[in-house]
Amino acid sequence: MFATESRICVRYKETDQMGVVHHSNYYIWFEVGRSDFLKELGLNYRELEQRGLMLPVLETHCTYKQSARYDDQVIIRTKLTELKGVRLTMAYEAIRERDKALLAYGSTVHAFTDNNLKPINLKKAFPDIYDVFIKCLEK
Repeated sequence: MFATESRICVRYKETDQMGVVHHSNYYIWFEVGRSDFLKELGLNYRELEQRGLMLPVLETHCTYKQSARYDDQVIIRTKLTELKGVRLTMAYEAIRERDKALLAYGSTVHAFTDNNLKPINLKKAFPDIYDVFIKCLEK
């Protein structure tokens, strides 16, 4: 299965008074991972949107295992785990680079829609993009 890795250095503004990363930042990091994943495939959000393909978020999940702290180097491992109908599911792992500790893991579910947020069948509307995503599941 195809996966990408994005690197994040925890910034001071992402931490609370205890020096621990606030939980909301993981979703921002997941978005970084998702954007990098698409770029690795030769796609990006801007081009998809210009072609009339939107990927709004339908669901988010995150399980926190350990705390990330200021100046930690964090790897966000991203992969596509499901492509079904008008939906796409991405999975993420946040791993502290220093000791390879799993900090958090999660997923996001997205719909394929047109510019008016009407669901579309990716396989029919954008077969070239569908093929790229299917290959990610096979790798």
